[in-house]
Amino acid sequence: MIVCKFGGSSVANAAQIKKVLDILNESDNRKIAIVSAPGKRYTADIKVTDLLIQLYNKVILSEKYDDEKQRILDRFRSIEEELPLKNSLLIKFNAQLEQYINQYHNQPLRLLDALKSTGEDFNAQIIAAFNCQNGIKTTYLSPKDIKMIVSDEPGNAIILEKSYDLINSMIQNTDGKIIIPGFFGVNYHGDIVTFSRGGSDITGAILSRSVQAEVYENYTDVSGIFAANPTIIDNPAAIHNLTYAEMRELSYAGFNVFHDEALMPLYKEGIPVNIKNTNNPDHPGTMITKSRESTGVVGVSCDTGFVSINITKYLMNREIGFTRRLLTILEDYQISYEHMPSGIDDLSIIIRKNQFNNNLNTLLNEIQTTLHVDEITVEKDIAILMVVGLGMKTLIGTANKATEAFKQHHINLKMINQGSSEISMMFGICESDADQAVKAIYDAYFTAS
Repeated sequence: MIVCKFGGSSVANAAQIKKVLDILNESDNRKIAIVSAPGKRYTADIKVTDLLIQLYNKVILSEKYDDEKQRILDRFRSIEEELPLKNSLLIKFNAQLEQYINQYHNQPLRLLDALKSTGEDFNAQIIAAFNCQNGIKTTYLSPKDIKMIVSDEPGNAIILEKSYDLINSMIQNTDGKIIIPGFFGVNYHGDIVTFSRGGSDITGAILSRSVQAEVYENYTDVSGIFAANPTIIDNPAAIHNLTYAEMRELSYAGFNVFHDEALMPLYKEGIPVNIKNTNNPDHPGTMITKSRESTGVVGVSCDTGFVSINITKYLMNREIGFTRRLLTILEDYQISYEHMPSGIDDLSIIIRKNQFNNNLNTLLNEIQTTLHVDEITVEKDIAILMVVGLGMKTLIGTANKATEAFKQHHINLKMINQGSSEISMMFGICESDADQAVKAIYDAYFTAS
């Protein structure tokens, strides 16, 4: 069985939805399709999820929200009319929005998750109804229908282990094609809880593991994954095959083609992922597998928005429990760290700045007073650049090639770190140098003779 997931650009309008159904219906092996909320139809367009967040903001401020709600319904009306769908679902959709607003108006996090989920949910219902209208036996199943039980963490749900067998049982008992909305599950009480944004990839991975799919096809608007960001590098090299670990490293530092958390349900089962293009479905795309032959560096990615907290204390390495106490402070502030390069008397903590809620100075003061450090400083506006590839550990001079490229382009390095797995090297640089650094590294590994 093949599980397919279609992203927002793939289901943005009626023309794209027809392409999706052509792909789904073309093979009997493709039984399950997970769909996203409608994405942008053109550059200046607004994604439906963003329209739903605008609606939420009006509701939570107790302001009139009729215009925001109408924009959402109009977007789905245009899809229905362009297909065309004979029996409109808009009255049902309007009632569903009002139900969530009335049910959760005093529970902001619940309300936000419930409203955001409707982008995927309404789209899935329309797509299933249209496929049925065309004579293809198709069933719409919600995450509640298939018992996709998740942790009760609004905006950051995690699938519960027991859910996999429950989902498989429901799927096996359903004939024909199945359309399922992505991005959310339900808690034990039936409340909607969303995954992190882009979580339709996660839904697809959960379904793939549940039914032990032979492959998970993830359809986007590009023909696979490239060795660098195409908005920075003109016509970058295509990547034909990646491992889960390599994809995770690239996704972490800015590759947005595939949600990095979606790899977790697939990893233990070894289910391959095929990144494909809805607009060019015959292209082989990129395969993500558990292992592959080592071929050296496969990609370079870069992400911005990091802060480095630099701590110095004489004889730090002799102080038992120092790092544990530091991490306990971060835990108390509900902050996770990304990297922690260290020496014998100093260490740096790399943190995404969006985790700070105007409490950075308070955190620094607590570290200073609790751990009695000699010096504590902060560097802001840091970018993290990752050079990724399984074969790096066997190739002499890989790191030197990167540092030489930085030197030639006058890019100052703030830190260097190589993971124990030896499939990636991390470089900390100024955000202002990010694009130039990607160009320099790409040229060094992919275009230099």
